[in-house]
Amino acid sequence: MAAPEPHGRYGRGVRTNWSGTVAFEQPLVLPTSLDEVRSLVREQERVLAVGSAHSFSRAAVSSGLHLGTEDLPADVAVATDRSTVTVSAGMRYAELGRALHVHGLALAAMASLPHISVGGAVATGTHGSGDAIGTLSSAVTALQVVTPDGDVREVRRSDADFAGWVVALGALGIVTSVNLAVEPTYEVAQSVLLGLDLDEVESNFDAVFGAATSVSVFTRWRPEPDAQLWLKRRVDREGAWTGAPNFGAQASERKMHPLEDLDPVHCTEQLGHAGPWHERLPHFKAEFTPSSGDEIQAEYLLPRVRAVEGIRAMRAMADRITPLLHVTEIRTMRADDLWMSPAYGHDTVGIHFTWHKDERIFDVLPAIEDALLPLGARPHWGKVTCATPAQLVAAYPHIDDFRGLVNAVDPRGKCRSIVIESLMSA
Repeated sequence: MAAPEPHGRYGRGVRTNWSGTVAFEQPLVLPTSLDEVRSLVREQERVLAVGSAHSFSRAAVSSGLHLGTEDLPADVAVATDRSTVTVSAGMRYAELGRALHVHGLALAAMASLPHISVGGAVATGTHGSGDAIGTLSSAVTALQVVTPDGDVREVRRSDADFAGWVVALGALGIVTSVNLAVEPTYEVAQSVLLGLDLDEVESNFDAVFGAATSVSVFTRWRPEPDAQLWLKRRVDREGAWTGAPNFGAQASERKMHPLEDLDPVHCTEQLGHAGPWHERLPHFKAEFTPSSGDEIQAEYLLPRVRAVEGIRAMRAMADRITPLLHVTEIRTMRADDLWMSPAYGHDTVGIHFTWHKDERIFDVLPAIEDALLPLGARPHWGKVTCATPAQLVAAYPHIDDFRGLVNAVDPRGKCRSIVIESLMSA
């Protein structure tokens, strides 16, 4: 479900993303201070921030210098009222989770992988799961950004254009620190149910995804009822799972991996054993690399009201999807107000595909998109897609506002990735 250790990016020769499917051919630097970031930005004609290199798209690929933020000071500064924290954009969620827990604090959500960086996850609209929980970007209350002219700008939620700065794919400069909303720490108990029928998901969608704080359905789209239902329940609000409702599925008596044939040693603890939020909300443990990286990922974020239609459409394509698929994960998230967030404006359901690394998927993706894009689906910025730039921009009501902001902040295009360049001219 993820790929080789990211330190491979810093070796000699061409660096790549985690799966080796996207090359970063231009130089990479790792500044260690804000002043160094400012100097580098001023010196370059083209420069783009990169996160943990987990994107399968070219969202972090520049024709100029690539700048990593992971060597910036990794302090966690807790606000006096303990409602927010300020962290380095290069910090990974695993490190942040441990640090917050020490302070008695927590985030509302984490992605399935704790290995990704805060800045990269925020910039691409990455998410966890939960009917009442927003994307990781929705927790942002302020940003510190080195703008394309090398100046430092503080962007706050009270700013009129704040909603354009958060999910920006690096187009507005180098985000060096992020201010995030936090809450008191809590425990989560995780249970996995087996043999879930997708008919049940379609018929009782709201009940299935409302059964816990965070819910995931894993499926290979096969006709038999073999989906997995992962329930992550906040002990302080819901208590541990009592065995019902089970939607016709059976609680697993052993620890499971989303790919049922793989060793679950990499997965976070299950079987209803409560533990700290940052050790349960992700699917995978921070100390392990979850897989070898033999994969390509795609994801489509649909308006919740169209989700069942999307699931039915994918089931009808099972004969084309299943032979090329590791697994699909279905998750929910609350609407947000960030202009370029895939969850902008409506409660959202993500249908995520982890594919075998097989070029034949690019024969199937257009058919998937022909089914899902008319339902209002937005491709995840960090995943592969065959959608045209025109199709992408049509999905975002504030695209003109965003393009205006990019042109105002960076008129020469210093910080534009290949993806942003295509959106600006679509």
